[in-house]
Amino acid sequence: MWSTSIWAAETMLEIKDLTLHYGQSQILHGIDLAAEVGQITCVMGTNGVGKTSLLKAISGTHHRSGGNYRLNAQDIGHPPAHVLARKGVGYVPQGRDIFPLLTVRENLETGFACVGEADRKVPEEIFELFPVLKEMQSRRGGDLSGGQQQQLSIARALITKPKLLLLDEPTEGIQPNIIKQIGNVIAYLREQGAMAIVLVEQYFSFAYDLADTFYVLERGSLVLNGNKDELDKAALLQSVSV
Repeated sequence: MWSTSIWAAETMLEIKDLTLHYGQSQILHGIDLAAEVGQITCVMGTNGVGKTSLLKAISGTHHRSGGNYRLNAQDIGHPPAHVLARKGVGYVPQGRDIFPLLTVRENLETGFACVGEADRKVPEEIFELFPVLKEMQSRRGGDLSGGQQQQLSIARALITKPKLLLLDEPTEGIQPNIIKQIGNVIAYLREQGAMAIVLVEQYFSFAYDLADTFYVLERGSLVLNGNKDELDKAALLQSVSV
């Protein structure tokens, strides 16, 4: 479904000197970040340092104040989130944001707005990745457990066939067995070589096992970054500890 090896080793996302303000407050200060296809780029840091704000700026949910943004080698202006979604940016927000009164299938079908008429179907691979969703297709989203809602939120993003997948704290409040399953799905998506994945995560061992590259934020600024094999694990852990 997602396997397109021609993307391998290409930079899907590149941002330079990204800034973000909320009113008079500056939240992000000159962030540089790149995400390669077929790799997992992890953004880490303690609470309140700007990780979620960064993903919102990349997804178009919040308009960045400044900086350059290239997606798939094309300069991006300041389009709204729905335009970026159609350009291939899939966003799984913190808190999941599923539609509680819609069924599981109807939640998945909301992703159809980002794809052409011929692709408006739920691929069987979605249910292979998340078998519980197949069993619960007629259940309302609000009736699912937190872990099941997280799976639904990721599956809905995959319906849009993203080239860049943004995941904000996918393990938050999730039971261990589902954390393991979600980790396996993320690793599988990386192995398919069809998308770049940017993961915001505070669960250190989960992030460290998955990620290829790390970016660490502190007070809205980038303080550390590098490939896993370039960074000392203990130093990385210390930099993201309270």
